[in-house]
Amino acid sequence: MSFFCLLWIPLFYLLRRSITGGNGSGGVWALLFGCITAVIQFFLGNIVSPGGFEFSRWLFGFIEIVSLPVLFPFLFCIIFLLFRWFSEEADYANFMLLWLIPVAAMQALSWSSFNDPLLLIAVPLLWTAQAVGIAFFISLIIKNPRWYIVIFSILFILILPLAASSSYWAFFSHQLFRGFMLFSVTMIPLVLSIILHIAKK
Repeated sequence: MSFFCLLWIPLFYLLRRSITGGNGSGGVWALLFGCITAVIQFFLGNIVSPGGFEFSRWLFGFIEIVSLPVLFPFLFCIIFLLFRWFSEEADYANFMLLWLIPVAAMQALSWSSFNDPLLLIAVPLLWTAQAVGIAFFISLIIKNPRWYIVIFSILFILILPLAASSSYWAFFSHQLFRGFMLFSVTMIPLVLSIILHIAKK
């Protein structure tokens, strides 16, 4: 399971790039900042106490485990967009996935002693789903900046991290049905994005 956590994101990145043919805009920056993030996280440890099964556990999952690691590269995507450091053809998903590679490697080492499929399998999948899903809605806004498209996309960008963290919390709390439902919701934009790219080919 540790190998899955270590290898899933780089392998998915290569698979997705072979399908989409996206360029590598900001790739060096993504890997550099990802390494810095992983090292800082390693030395700082947990900022939020994990608590039990209630809101503190959900908050812990959101900040430490599931969503904040993806929201960091998303924030940098927004900065790069505002300063026009990305070209119009930039692939935001590739940027976020590259950022997450060193983060996943560091967490694979940290979590290997737990041997927990929730951490080592579900969390990398949730990271991937959020990165690709958020990037999908960013591209939708750029290509179709109509007001209803913008509102719809922003709404789903906000929902994805909440659904992903809630899925982690539900699985941790042994609420398997709710966990799978939320996991499925999180995965929908990723699957839709891949299907659309394949259809274009």
